[in-house]
Amino acid sequence: MSLFLWFMLIAALVAVLSVRRVKRRTRLVKPDRSLKPAEWSAEEVTVGWIGHSTVLMNIYGVKVITDPVLGRRVGQHLGIGDWQIGPRRHVEPAVTYDDLGQVDVILLSHAHFDHFDIPTLKRLAHPGVLMIVPKNTSKLLKGLPCRRIVELSGEEEVQLSECGLTIKAVPVKHWGNRYPWNVDYGYTGYLIEKRDTRIFFPGDTAYTPDFYRLRERGEIDLCFMPIGAYSPDKYQWAHCTPEQAWQMFLDTGANVLVPIHWDTIKLSQEPLHEPLERLLAASGEQRDRIVITKHGEVYVLVKDKVSLS
Repeated sequence: MSLFLWFMLIAALVAVLSVRRVKRRTRLVKPDRSLKPAEWSAEEVTVGWIGHSTVLMNIYGVKVITDPVLGRRVGQHLGIGDWQIGPRRHVEPAVTYDDLGQVDVILLSHAHFDHFDIPTLKRLAHPGVLMIVPKNTSKLLKGLPCRRIVELSGEEEVQLSECGLTIKAVPVKHWGNRYPWNVDYGYTGYLIEKRDTRIFFPGDTAYTPDFYRLRERGEIDLCFMPIGAYSPDKYQWAHCTPEQAWQMFLDTGANVLVPIHWDTIKLSQEPLHEPLERLLAASGEQRDRIVITKHGEVYVLVKDKVSLS
């Protein structure tokens, strides 16, 4: 057997171990709704949850997608077709490639397989797209056609003159290795700004009290927050509980919350719907500030006016 094939076999085994496959398989179901971004207005900010940490935004005419994962599995790609070794998603993506069309900006928070999916990125890459990635991860995108790749770390920021966005890195409490030896791979959240609108996307994070500093940039209109993959308790060094997610949302001072990283891919031991139930309980009388709770649901933000569809 060639060295290349040996390497692929070893990499596949590492992928299986790194994503912590669970024993039982779940049935693939359709999302509650499907996104139709072609119908979204360029004069507003529109947000739709595709699934897991994949969110589509139209920010005053700029189409942004976060941690895009649109395949049926996450894990090591075997280099043949769309074959991957790793966990299956149990809810289909809430958008098709045809409906998605070309995106302007791709934000990648870290290189874990359930956030940095090479087959999806190959489908989304085109000569006009801008990619914002953590430190030392742009090498994973070598050969993909794109306009520009920018690495951010710490509290660095970049002004994208091509589309009018300002993207600022926000430190989070997580880890970035794709394989055990990638100890130099970064991980980050992002504060996204255009005009007077600010949106916070943390990617994955454990509890940290530091998000209150986002208030220094001004009012946060919308905050995404991961709420799953916290069980067993030992996972909480890298993933927050729903109650901690609610507290971090309050710390940001954001107006509304969109929970992510739950009910899509089975990566941990809590029941699939428990994260949202616990988040709603934690929010108490403020649960109306949680504006998306289903795959394919859309939230439209117009300054001084909001709507849910």
